[in-house]
Amino acid sequence: MSLLTVKNLSHGFGDRAIFDDVSFRLLKGEHIGLIGANGEGKSTFMNIITGKVEPDAGTIQWSKRVRVGYLDQHADLAQGMSMRDVLKTAFQYLYDMEQEMNDLFAKMGEVEPDELEELLEETGKLQDQLSSNDFYILDAKVEEVARGLGLDEIGLDRDVHDLSGGQRTKVLLAKLLLEKPDILLLDEPTNYLDVEHIEWLKRYLQEYENAFILISHDIPFLNSVVNLIYHMKDQQLTRYPGDYNEFVRVYEMKKQQLEAAYKKQQKEISQLKDFVARNKANAATSKMAMSRQKKLDKMEKIELESEKPKPVFHFKQARTPGKYLFETKDLVIGYDEPLSRPLNLSMERGQKIALSGANGIGKTTLLKSILGEIQPISGEVALGDNLHIGYFEQELKENSRRTCMEEVWEEFRHFTQYEVRSALARCGLTQKHIESQVQVLSGGEKAKVRLCKLINKETNLLVLDEPTNHLDADAKAELKRALQEYKGSVLLISHEPEFYQDVVTDVWNCEDWTTKVF
Repeated sequence: MSLLTVKNLSHGFGDRAIFDDVSFRLLKGEHIGLIGANGEGKSTFMNIITGKVEPDAGTIQWSKRVRVGYLDQHADLAQGMSMRDVLKTAFQYLYDMEQEMNDLFAKMGEVEPDELEELLEETGKLQDQLSSNDFYILDAKVEEVARGLGLDEIGLDRDVHDLSGGQRTKVLLAKLLLEKPDILLLDEPTNYLDVEHIEWLKRYLQEYENAFILISHDIPFLNSVVNLIYHMKDQQLTRYPGDYNEFVRVYEMKKQQLEAAYKKQQKEISQLKDFVARNKANAATSKMAMSRQKKLDKMEKIELESEKPKPVFHFKQARTPGKYLFETKDLVIGYDEPLSRPLNLSMERGQKIALSGANGIGKTTLLKSILGEIQPISGEVALGDNLHIGYFEQELKENSRRTCMEEVWEEFRHFTQYEVRSALARCGLTQKHIESQVQVLSGGEKAKVRLCKLINKETNLLVLDEPTNHLDADAKAELKRALQEYKGSVLLISHEPEFYQDVVTDVWNCEDWTTKVF
């Protein structure tokens, strides 16, 4: 049974085509991984099928009465609502049903016996529906999902208005999972989850009996939950049964077959052209030459896939700093209340350190306290001599209307236009990306613009807060290589051990000093 049918979809932004005559079907129970390089249109596809964006051409048809749940990171959360309140709205239809049942109970004292019988029958049906939908254990279900995603550590009675972007996303994801729709649409759900909660979500999706479409650059996670891959490339959408590893195997095999056929055809074209050139002027062989020319004209030429520019990162090195990059003395981090016990930490030149631990325990707060961006609750931080720090923030609230060119030029006024373009191109951005406004780019493309600014600054200490969020596989692999090559020091937050374990010299488990209870 087809839950979603997309036919002849075409769409673009300005003169930049995203889809060209794309068709797609989602069947009941399919667990789809939607993959492709940054900027190929994965999030745009989600926005089109959910009606947020109108396509230039084509039709999108959902089956009747299908319930669709979309992880929309821009959804409004009303001030004054607690996280618990928001999560309970997942069951609003059940609360409405309960209200209807209570209204019928209230009406029973005012009716005749015949009508009373009808009301009893109707309330019985409603009560059965509530019971079958676990209405009377909703609080336990809310607690279970909240615990699985680590929301209980933040406090379910906390006002959603006070949450960080990452915490907000977790609330929206939890609400979506509680709704248990017929189709889940998930756009990079692991970006703000730590290892423990990614494992919980992995188990949840493995056991999910309904269909879902998942966008994720976390390959191990993707591999463990999908049974079908749709690959987005060059304005097309191609179906591959199996997980991501099977997709890579089949894709590479098809690519090699195409390249072999292309070489064979090019050799034949060369021979035909050579024969025509040598024989068209000769009366005795001109007919054969014309026959070869006709064959050339009718030949359907094989075209190789266009290769997207792959990023090349190389961090510029500043002068050597002092032995100690920073030292803390009885540092207590936090905002309204402490997130840590007193910390006496130090980092030496040459160290590359990953901060690990659950979300919400203060990893980002520690970085910002060390950098002096926020004041600690108590204690002090002493920065070393000759430090040149490059900082990659996890969240940026500003949505720049500048083009990519202007964004980089603003920071590097001494660059020529050619140098700015070259710097952005080395980060894997095409000419159309470079001339586009930053705000219309995908999350991965925005990250590449920010990395462009970081790699062109001379540094000896890189402070990176979840730098792989939104990055595609090529960009992630190149960033890992560049950090391994970097001669300076690195202080890194990442929820992907497979990314940082071959980069860092030390791992600091922040759960060892947090005041949060686990």
